[in-house]
Amino acid sequence: MSYSVQSIRNICLLGHSGSGKTTLAESLLFVTGAIDRMGKTPDGNTTCDYDAEEVKRQISISLAVAPIVYKGVKINVLDCPGAFDFAGEVMEALAAADAAVIVCSAKDGVSVGLEKAWKYCESRNMPRFFYISKTDEDNADFAGTLAALREKYGSSIAPVNAPAPDGKIVADLVTNKAYEIVKGKRVEKPIPGDMADEVESLRAELMEAAAGTDEELMEKFFDVMELTPEEIAKGMRIGVREGTVVPVLCGSAITGLGSVMFLDNVIAMAPNPAEGAPMETEEGTLAVDPSGAPAAFVFKTVADQYGKYTLIKAISGTITSDLSLYNPRTNSTEKLGRLYTMKGKKAEEVKEIACGDIGAIGKMDKVKTSDTLCASGSNVEFKPIPFAEPCYSVAIAPKTRGQDDKVAQGLYRLNDEDPSFSLVNNAETHQMVLTGAGDIQVDVLVSKLKSRFNVEAVLSETRVPYREKIRKTVQKQGRHKKQTGGSGQFGDVWVRFEPNPDEEQMVFAEEVFGGSVPKNFFPAVEKGLREACVHGPLAGYPVVNLKTVLYDGSYHPVDSSEIAFKTAAQLAYKAAMPEANPVLLEPIGELKVTIPDSYMGDVMGDITKRRGRVMGMNPTGDGEQVLEAEVPMAEMTSYAIDLRAMTQSRGSFTFHFIRYEDCPPAAQAKAIEAAKALNEN
Repeated sequence: MSYSVQSIRNICLLGHSGSGKTTLAESLLFVTGAIDRMGKTPDGNTTCDYDAEEVKRQISISLAVAPIVYKGVKINVLDCPGAFDFAGEVMEALAAADAAVIVCSAKDGVSVGLEKAWKYCESRNMPRFFYISKTDEDNADFAGTLAALREKYGSSIAPVNAPAPDGKIVADLVTNKAYEIVKGKRVEKPIPGDMADEVESLRAELMEAAAGTDEELMEKFFDVMELTPEEIAKGMRIGVREGTVVPVLCGSAITGLGSVMFLDNVIAMAPNPAEGAPMETEEGTLAVDPSGAPAAFVFKTVADQYGKYTLIKAISGTITSDLSLYNPRTNSTEKLGRLYTMKGKKAEEVKEIACGDIGAIGKMDKVKTSDTLCASGSNVEFKPIPFAEPCYSVAIAPKTRGQDDKVAQGLYRLNDEDPSFSLVNNAETHQMVLTGAGDIQVDVLVSKLKSRFNVEAVLSETRVPYREKIRKTVQKQGRHKKQTGGSGQFGDVWVRFEPNPDEEQMVFAEEVFGGSVPKNFFPAVEKGLREACVHGPLAGYPVVNLKTVLYDGSYHPVDSSEIAFKTAAQLAYKAAMPEANPVLLEPIGELKVTIPDSYMGDVMGDITKRRGRVMGMNPTGDGEQVLEAEVPMAEMTSYAIDLRAMTQSRGSFTFHFIRYEDCPPAAQAKAIEAAKALNEN
């Protein structure tokens, strides 16, 4: 069935890991009859957590879609992971959703995951709701959680539901009715006496919040101090869309208490796709328009043993299976083929994806996440999803030798699904470097390599690409003479080795007089020196900032050859370098850490321990600072994990190479020792 844009709601569930997002999605599917029995996360049988890794770890790892039809409205629920290593999945959901529901547990209050979810919504001006889960569990404190939300986010917080003290009953403040679950069924009840005063007080606050969004409603409220349920819903809808009101819903997803009210309020108060913010394009914006030329945004790619699905949101026009759409990234036209609605891992074929709706296309091998699919000639290209820069690097290698290609190919396939990590072959350190958001994401990728591609991988620390240079000028002879019957080999050079801070690459010059070394052997001498510079005298790292000058030598008219002079130059290099006062150079990076003010002292102290230099601090205006520092790359191996521990996951950072500096003696000795150990292995 195809739905009009007014009959579609796209919402994403955000929040801390373990707050109950997946259980809420399961409950919504169950109460609407979309599934026959309700799965449980500990049992590994929920609709949205279907991947083997999700079942094993009992956490969400990937974004999953749960479409629900209720009262003629299609609600696409996007269930996001709460673990911070999988924030890339949240970015994908935010690109497709028109409103966010931030889920928090009545037992945990305002968590770090909740704060991050709020910031995601703030940065996109996304309409949002709160859902306080687990209101019927021991130690649940709805009133305390509500008070914490108000303290943190101010007067925009407006409760729409309220539970009884034991959580067994939930009052709907819009309709002024109460409900409980009896034998699995929702039953209406009168509002209990011990809730009456609180309900009356919260309902007055709700009506005031709704009235504050519209002058007509405000006048009526001041006249009679009462609004009808329809008027409350109208005012809340305006407030949600403008971002001045954040409704607070509640319930117990396990029993289903509050799940129907959740759907009623989402339909009544959340914006439809046409009311949401227009999609940003490279040249402006494009509003959701059912009558426009077909255009869709690819917000996720799913590839598993069942096949590859490209998840899209139809932004303009209707997407039908017989269309051929243009992809600006590949500059090619794609024939669509079969269309689907995804429910977790289950794909149900459909004839079309209506404007504003979310669906999937099968077997689109060339299409990637963030791609645009549009009518040829319409010149639409949506802005790509702003994934955070990956910051946790490890070296990855196959457990069995000779399977490097298998590891690389597997990771490139996984990268289609999850563009938030990167893979680079570092030619200098001879390592395959995998960079992600943290150790959990990396661990999941290794597990998926084994389960999907049958290749085992091992992780190790990334090697630091040191350099070496000399600090003293030295002159040395290199003489190569070999006689083995018949013509021999003879090359003889005198080379001066000088520090050259102006040029990183080796500079070769010659000052030969009188033809002591014929000109035709100069290139061989230079080639020999360039090859030798790849391995420095201290730890075998490349030598930089070096000038070599060929100034004398001798030759034999018969036995001299290019190979002989090349070898002689390398002998001069090996003799000179240890005497030229060599020193190790270490890479220095620019570190930018974004942290709340309260963690500044700890983070600065930690940077000092890492031999870093703090360069400055810039306030961001929301109780956070960006601390800028320069830190040796060798000290940053575990920084992603350490910063998370120091700041309770509130901190984030970027780190980029800027230059090389002389390595202090203690650090140099440690690096040389490590290089020797590596060479011995």
